[in-house]
Amino acid sequence: MSLTRPDSEQIPPHVLPVAGGAAVKLYWLPLGAGGHCVGMNGRVFEAVTAKTQRREPCDLYHSALEINLDADRYVIEMAPVWIERTPERGVVVEGSVGMRGAGRLRVLRYEIRCWHDGQIPDVAEAVDSPRCLSADPAHATRILDLVPNVPAAVWGRDELRAGEMWNSNSVISWLIARSGIPTDGIDPPRGGRAPGWHAGIAVASHSDADPSGQLWSAHTRAWPHRRSARGRRAARGRAS
Repeated sequence: MSLTRPDSEQIPPHVLPVAGGAAVKLYWLPLGAGGHCVGMNGRVFEAVTAKTQRREPCDLYHSALEINLDADRYVIEMAPVWIERTPERGVVVEGSVGMRGAGRLRVLRYEIRCWHDGQIPDVAEAVDSPRCLSADPAHATRILDLVPNVPAAVWGRDELRAGEMWNSNSVISWLIARSGIPTDGIDPPRGGRAPGWHAGIAVASHSDADPSGQLWSAHTRAWPHRRSARGRRAARGRAS
């Protein structure tokens, strides 16, 4: 059966055909999928937030990206350092959880991965996924180039004054927005919420006005931002 349809603009984004060997795919994973304690903590957080905002609690989601470019495939995700032990998992940036300086302890450190042929833990539990946001090789390439420059702000805080806390969803939405892919209409599954998503978009809008990254230099000198060797090589390559 042919994938070509005359009304292709009406096809939901998550079933768009991938053309030209390139794709930017978004995954929505229920917070705490796989039984991690973060799920229980997330439910408590959402219950308190919903009560404060006088609304019903929502399902919470964590996002990740899969990038296809020609024969290569990459997985981009923020996660705690201690969860994944695979040596070659493409770590490009590390940061702190909860407070500046806490990342000196491994258990309070996160990492941002750009993992070649990697895996998204618990991907089988993803909802309404994958959603193909773009089949343009320029978008895929741009995201891969941007990963080492993601602001590594403290997880769970709003030190970049974006209006909500910085977390894994912020990283993904920042990459999407900075790549040039429109973020309007990208929402978590029905009945769900993705805390931090709008923070990434807000910070990306400031990054557009300061493409050199100087705006966030104060957040990249202290501990919460530490580039891996791969991240440093990528940064030097862009500067040359």
